[in-house]
Amino acid sequence: MVNGCCIATDQGTPQGGPLSPLLANIMLDELDWELMRRGHRFARYADDANIYVRSRRAGERVMANVKRFVEEKLKFKVNLQKSAVDRQWRRKFLGFSFTSNKEPKIRLAPKIISRFKGKIRKLTCRSRSQSMKERINNLNTYMVGWIGYFKLADTRSVITSLDEWIRRRLRMCYLKQWKKPKTKRKKLVALGLPSEWASLISGSRKGYWRLSNTPQINKALGLAFWREQGLKSLTERYDYLRSAT
Repeated sequence: MVNGCCIATDQGTPQGGPLSPLLANIMLDELDWELMRRGHRFARYADDANIYVRSRRAGERVMANVKRFVEEKLKFKVNLQKSAVDRQWRRKFLGFSFTSNKEPKIRLAPKIISRFKGKIRKLTCRSRSQSMKERINNLNTYMVGWIGYFKLADTRSVITSLDEWIRRRLRMCYLKQWKKPKTKRKKLVALGLPSEWASLISGSRKGYWRLSNTPQINKALGLAFWREQGLKSLTERYDYLRSAT
């Protein structure tokens, strides 16, 4: 796009296209062999690579040598803004990172969690005009694909907390949808909540987000309710994928 107009290009490849990683593997094959020849432990996907060493001094030496090899031998330019010598738990690779334990575990990178929550907020936006069925279908489509990729993460507790947070977002949507106190009380009683509890919620002046985390709402709109609505569980899908592999 140039000034809002589409023009034909005769250089480069489309960003995110399947051809880019293939060409990267062809062009960076020499780098892989060079790193193996030097005995380095590394992981590379397309033009994104991590090289693991024992100390910062070794990391700085390897960084300088690899930069020189890539720029002088392969004629590429290293992006120094995205490159650094650092602890493995402070860096990310393809959306993953490591814990700082003595025996590190694979975890989700913080930016990935923030990006995931941002997408869920859009799909569960209270002002978005859509039925709950449509909202849940859109959530399921996104979550199944997302957890299919990030099933490698060893931090199950993070997946569980995201599951709980998603259900809380949906409870908030229902509360806003019911609006009037009379409607809230009627719906909650129909869901099996005692009338005294339903009256406390319907007469509360707390905001939708705070109410969505109360014991009464948790009981009325619990796990069984969401299963009936067809909402898939990130944790259950994660456990299934981990056991299958």
